[in-house]
Amino acid sequence: MPEIDDERAEVINYGLQLLIGEIPKTIIQILIAYILGVLPLTILAILLVTPYRIVSGGAHCITHIECVIATALFYIGNAFISQHIILDRPVQYIITALVWIFGIYAITRYAPADTVAVPILRKKERKTKKILSYIVMTIMLIVSLIIQNTVISNILLIATFLQTFALTRFMYKITRNKYGYEEYMKNGEKLS
Repeated sequence: MPEIDDERAEVINYGLQLLIGEIPKTIIQILIAYILGVLPLTILAILLVTPYRIVSGGAHCITHIECVIATALFYIGNAFISQHIILDRPVQYIITALVWIFGIYAITRYAPADTVAVPILRKKERKTKKILSYIVMTIMLIVSLIIQNTVISNILLIATFLQTFALTRFMYKITRNKYGYEEYMKNGEKLS
């Protein structure tokens, strides 16, 4: 299409790649969750962690098969395991406090954790997403303590920990990612 410039064509191509990759991944995830009997809990896990993932960012898998496996572990695994964990209240408070401390550290150090493919280069956007990351993470953990449903409480606690872990340099090394803003800074570019 000659009326579309290279930059716009790149955005369209990226969107199509995501769409083509996401549809089969979603179908596979739904089937696995259904077979394991945790489809409603998996959907709940996705809905609960998505706001935190949107504002904090995190590592992404390079290949579609890696993404299917990681997504299954992240959401379906969380839903499945959450049904089988029973924590005493004092233990739950201690674990939640440790996850919160880890979250504060990881957000301060890494959030918003972008990628080279989708860097976050505006200072204002970075600051806003960092602040929102603190808020959303803290709310998730508070709700996990308040809510009476043990399974949902566990889903929130595990999802918060896993998403926070996805921000770390260790996770970026495992997934062969680089922080987008760091790569741009190395090239002498400045944040706007």
